[in-house]
Amino acid sequence: MEAEVDEDDGTFTNISLADDTVDGESAVLYTKQENELSIMNCDIDGDMENQVEMEEKTRLINQVLELQHTLEDLSARVDAVKEENLKLKSENQVLGQYIENLMSASSVFQTTDTKSKRK
Repeated sequence: MEAEVDEDDGTFTNISLADDTVDGESAVLYTKQENELSIMNCDIDGDMENQVEMEEKTRLINQVLELQHTLEDLSARVDAVKEENLKLKSENQVLGQYIENLMSASSVFQTTDTKSKRK
């Protein structure tokens, strides 16, 4: 059986009249101010833990976003390098064919029969 506390008076919180022990331990009476202070301390501790958790989550989210942007930038860079590589390969093929045509047209690079020149 518990007594209710007059909210205007506020001297003590609920008092159990049935037993002097709670869970095998001695019952302790707290003033309303002590009880509120205890609750406030729990709230502050909980709020601080929540704040630390939120800061950690925010930091991790920002880190993930930064890594995603870095990955996107790297992916775009890889695509650009691939395109540049294909372009350079194509240009090299054109230049190789051009050089081959010049060599075949020039008498300097013609194959000569060394036996026919000696006779």
